[in-house]
Amino acid sequence: MSSSESPLPEPLQEPLKALLGGNTAKVMAEHLGLRTVGDLLHHYPRRYAERGELTRLAELPMDEHVTVVARVADARVHKFNHGRGQRLEVTLTDGSGRLQLVFFGRSVHYHQRELLPGRRGMFAGKVGVFNRKLQLSHPDYKLLDEESGEETVEKFANELLPLYPACKQLSSWSIEQSVVTVLGALQATGWRGLADPLPAAIRQERGLIALPEAFEKIHRPRSKADIAEARARLKWDEAFVLQVALARRRAKETELPAVPRKPVPDGLLDTFDGRLPFTLTDGQRDVSRDIFADLATEHPMHRLLQGEVGSGKTLVALRAMLATVDAGGQAAMLAPTEVLAQQHHRSITEMMGELAEGGMLGGAEQGTKVVLLTGSMSTAQRRQALLDLVTGEAGIVVGTHALIEDKVKFHDLGLVVVDEQHRFGVEQRDALRSKGHSQGEKRTPHLLVMTATPIPRTVAMTVFGDLETSVLDQLPAGRSPISSHVVPARDKPHFLARAWERVREEAEAGHQAYVVCPRIGDDEEEQPGKKKPAPAPEEAGEDSGAEADEKRPPLAVLDIAAQLSSGPLAGLKVEPLHGRMHPDAKDEVMRRFAAGEVDVLVATTVIEVGVNVPNATGMVIMDADRFGVSQLHQLRGRVGRGAAPGLCLLVTEMPEANPARARLDAVAGTQDGFELSRIDLEQRREGDVLGQAQSGVRSSLRMLTVIEDEDVIAEAREEASALIATDPELMDHPELRTALSALLDEEREEYLDKG
Repeated sequence: MSSSESPLPEPLQEPLKALLGGNTAKVMAEHLGLRTVGDLLHHYPRRYAERGELTRLAELPMDEHVTVVARVADARVHKFNHGRGQRLEVTLTDGSGRLQLVFFGRSVHYHQRELLPGRRGMFAGKVGVFNRKLQLSHPDYKLLDEESGEETVEKFANELLPLYPACKQLSSWSIEQSVVTVLGALQATGWRGLADPLPAAIRQERGLIALPEAFEKIHRPRSKADIAEARARLKWDEAFVLQVALARRRAKETELPAVPRKPVPDGLLDTFDGRLPFTLTDGQRDVSRDIFADLATEHPMHRLLQGEVGSGKTLVALRAMLATVDAGGQAAMLAPTEVLAQQHHRSITEMMGELAEGGMLGGAEQGTKVVLLTGSMSTAQRRQALLDLVTGEAGIVVGTHALIEDKVKFHDLGLVVVDEQHRFGVEQRDALRSKGHSQGEKRTPHLLVMTATPIPRTVAMTVFGDLETSVLDQLPAGRSPISSHVVPARDKPHFLARAWERVREEAEAGHQAYVVCPRIGDDEEEQPGKKKPAPAPEEAGEDSGAEADEKRPPLAVLDIAAQLSSGPLAGLKVEPLHGRMHPDAKDEVMRRFAAGEVDVLVATTVIEVGVNVPNATGMVIMDADRFGVSQLHQLRGRVGRGAAPGLCLLVTEMPEANPARARLDAVAGTQDGFELSRIDLEQRREGDVLGQAQSGVRSSLRMLTVIEDEDVIAEAREEASALIATDPELMDHPELRTALSALLDEEREEYLDKG
């Protein structure tokens, strides 16, 4: 926390070990990441069970830690090992199914005295199977009717039991008991010192309850109305604090100095436009107009350009870079992979033609130099590229993370373009922007962030809330339709055989195809005693195979390429492409594929974005269920980029009733990326969406859901923007400053990680 910030409120800053004892606090810290009173109070129940309600045992998941509410039906002690050993078997029931508990050793008789037939309780453990029966071995439990004393079940049947996200080392009701202890201590002090982040005017206008009341009602509700009131209040806290952080970042950006970069009449941009063999779409013109207006200001542009796969974002970005060069500056494009950086460099130089062969900045007649900078370049190539940048000889540079290194210096960096923003943290894009200066003075370059993953409005407001947003939703003329189909390889193997026939037909018609696999594969991985090499970034699909068939590893590029070459695609030129290849080898394969010398490219997701081969019309995605919705949409966008229609076949062994199969059906059913992104978001945890899982920091969104709470997010954004406009340093809102310190420490507020 910054020393300039107000200290955290005393009640929420209190270490848990001061109230709960060292052992419980240690377990909470190590296994749940809960260290302070505030952490525990923000660890909300995942659901509530009514005391009289018996949870259905028929729906228990295998190999997962569960908490169930059920009744003891039977309890018996069995002897074994010639009477020297004994075990207690307890049968639970809830009317829908039965579950067996088993205890061994010295505790058997203690548990037998407690777990009498008819007793109702909460039981927690990992679900397993023994003798074809569901079983919890040595579970934790709490008998509900014992806790109630003389009260009858009917009297407290409607009381709500909070069930918390728990772990093997700490059961739900242990967490509940800790929460009760903490709430009792805070109530005893009258919640003295608790800072409420929501200004009173906002609370009153929306009828939101006070923060202490919200904590009490979310953890100890008397009714479902209590829960609804608490959730409404706590959602507003999360939305408002996050939007204030983003509004402060936007405000700071507008205060930074930048050099205006106005296009020069009859300059490089006009010359380039005059040579284009096609007409810009209306959407490309509108977005370019907004970008040029931003570039002309004395404060840095901070814009997100999102659009459908193939909507022409790269062309829009190139025109912005050319305008910057016209105005005497340099432009840098940051790409997440070497394959994509090389592809961008190739496509930019091809689109510019002789205009990319110039030497002087701003010289339309001579053009400018376009250089590539990646980590795998030779020393001589790298030295020349660095020289071109520092002297200003190169107006445009395309590169990977290598652009961020300290040795990279620019003559006058005016524009930073970040492609596929979700692959980078804000730290990385800002590290590149920090290289900007003009005539010895520090200046902030303009920033254009691009993503081909369509983003729902609420996510744009939440994840990219510090950026102005432009949307390209119109495809250029000449784009062909893509037909997509699910291929159920296990249920209908002849469908897979037909898929390979279709690939051959495309090749015989003069076209090309991709085959995508989730894994690279390597014979060395299977050798006993040999350490498995670290996986390349594209080794796993977006879902990491969570719902995939665990009976075999994901299909691999090297295996499938060999099988196709000697089997269904024998006679065709089939080549692999993956992240472990030497960069020069990857680039050579892509060059030959683009030139039509390779019929079928068997690749990992290294070809997910940016790869543009108009002659490629077919794509077969193996183990498609192992990829996420957005990733499948991105991959599919590699075909149908020319005059011929595209074909995308999603191969899976998942049965029709499997959720992963439904996901594939959704992808096959629409090419609307925004609709698919909404489906994708609904199936993923909020923390993942916000990127906190990647940064190692728990997401600040525990109650808010970015799909369901669009109205709250939109209203919070308006309120936050208005507040920061009048009080940018929050001098009149110390409680809000405190909340920002607690939820978004200085580093996270400066660099909200974009997932």
